[in-house]
Amino acid sequence: KKSKLNNFFLVIKNYLCFMYIIHIENIRTRSYHGCLPEETVIGGDYSTDVWIKLKDDHKIKNDKLDETVDYGMVTKIVEEEMMKPSKLIETVCERIIKRLFNSFKTIKKTTVKVCKICPPIEGDVENVSVVIKKER
Repeated sequence: KKSKLNNFFLVIKNYLCFMYIIHIENIRTRSYHGCLPEETVIGGDYSTDVWIKLKDDHKIKNDKLDETVDYGMVTKIVEEEMMKPSKLIETVCERIIKRLFNSFKTIKKTTVKVCKICPPIEGDVENVSVVIKKER
């Protein structure tokens, strides 16, 4: 009986530990977000990170790109959304997540971090970031 219980927990442990998390890090853009009028003219440097967790039942079987998310497409989505001026980087994060969910049906959860480098605020601030996590 102990052996069956151990096997059960081993199966559960393996199932819980099996997941794909894809991290696309430091997608750099020059964008025009901000509440100050000059930010929409001068622009600023941004960095975006994207974490994607695929659906639990999703497994890569045949070493084919259509079995996962296309990293180039994710990068393109980020770049396109970063080119649309917004007052808030929170809005940009939301748009990126919406596009990712609409473009890839295999995504279960995603986290997007948009970082405004050297923001025009008082004080010695390296960057400000917004991180939004969403699940289907």
